[in-house]
Amino acid sequence: MAAGFKTAEPLEYHRSFLKENCRPDGRELVEFRTTTLNIGSISTADGSALVKIGNTTVICGIKMEFANPSVEAPNKGYIVPNVDLPPLCSSGFRPGAPGEQAQAASQFIADVIESSEVVKTEDLCIERGKLCWVLYCDLMCLDYDGNLLDACIIALLAALKNAQLPEVTVNAETSLPEVDLKNRKPLQVHRHPIGSSFCVFDNSVLIVDPTAEEERLSTAQLTVVTDENGGLCSVHKPGGTPFSGERLQECISRAQVRHREIQKLIDKVAQSVTSKK
Repeated sequence: MAAGFKTAEPLEYHRSFLKENCRPDGRELVEFRTTTLNIGSISTADGSALVKIGNTTVICGIKMEFANPSVEAPNKGYIVPNVDLPPLCSSGFRPGAPGEQAQAASQFIADVIESSEVVKTEDLCIERGKLCWVLYCDLMCLDYDGNLLDACIIALLAALKNAQLPEVTVNAETSLPEVDLKNRKPLQVHRHPIGSSFCVFDNSVLIVDPTAEEERLSTAQLTVVTDENGGLCSVHKPGGTPFSGERLQECISRAQVRHREIQKLIDKVAQSVTSKK
């Protein structure tokens, strides 16, 4: 009977739970799903991490390549994120060119990288005006059940902390780069942006960490990205009904608390990976 009600009237089904201050999966309104993290998941990548938030699973692999710095920024390298939503992660996605959601997610991640300065692109310069690193950060969703952006940011941050730059010198005679793979140094991560996503039901009920179905039924969505000092890095609101100042402040406060929890998780897992080495 409940399954039929959920299929026929999904919004009313959710409302029946929200009236009792809980959700269909048993969580409270402001309770995040269990988050797990694995660092160094891809042995062939220069840095990698796998994140699960509930069922939503995202893996990030980083590849480093040489490039020529731009004329406008001769002392800077590049960070190029790409979010992939293949059909294997959800029946809602189709094969072929990236869809609108994947493109919007890639742009959002690029904006967070730039606004937070998680890695200073100056650190990626090898020789001014001649040679720099480009970091290709590929984020693939393996299982989609809502809250993609939070999972992508955590996976990206953990993978960057796992990445190591090999020592490079430019031969004076040939002008060619010489790479010493045995001498590597960790990539300097200067800030730690972490996102927290929210949804509003019926313009009144606020929930955190929405599932895919909750996202579809909500009247507004919001993602707040904060750093380790509680500062705002980014606020992303893709349309929907407006948020009041009070509600926005509540979301920021919850995002700051969530940041501390995820930061502890990343530090703990990174430490265990380092100790294994």
